[in-house]
Amino acid sequence: MTLSCLILNCTLKPSPGESSSALLGSQILAALMEHDVKGEMVRVVDHDVRFGVRTDEGDGDAWPELRERMLAADVLVLVTPIWLGQPSSVCKMVLERLDAELSETDDQGRMLTYGKVAGIGVVGNEDGAHHVTAELCQALSDVGFTIPAAGATYWVGEAMQGVDYKDKTPTPEATAGTTRTLARHLAHLAGLLAESPYPAE
Repeated sequence: MTLSCLILNCTLKPSPGESSSALLGSQILAALMEHDVKGEMVRVVDHDVRFGVRTDEGDGDAWPELRERMLAADVLVLVTPIWLGQPSSVCKMVLERLDAELSETDDQGRMLTYGKVAGIGVVGNEDGAHHVTAELCQALSDVGFTIPAAGATYWVGEAMQGVDYKDKTPTPEATAGTTRTLARHLAHLAGLLAESPYPAE
């Protein structure tokens, strides 16, 4: 079974700017490919996604096209930097757009996101990874995604220093190992749900 993945990189930096979130996202994607999960990473900030809580906010809103890619994928991964202890504003905007999925259902009454698996990647120069992961886990679960065990990978630097993840060479083994575990669990759970979907109402 070939599975697919969409990674939404919620960096504040448009392409082609260097981004620690992009590095972590690319590492997650590479780890998923080792489990025959093919996909792509998209920088949300490169697209004109509008604020709102509907599937389409009109007037050139780029979210419907990204949403179509998301619904076509078996796995969604949100990767975000930490700013002031919080997920990025871009990430929060994505969560607000995902709120629309609460009212989107198939002909059996299930949310269209049921059966899809979600994972999380977080990078930052200070602590806050657990807080950000908790926020994203709750939100992604609410809108229908299934989170596997060890469903997040992250890196945070020491307090009051300025080293970025993208400048760490080699990648810290603790993060690399957690990324491999995340990919393995995402692929495993996505395969199970593809073969045995959630029951209808």
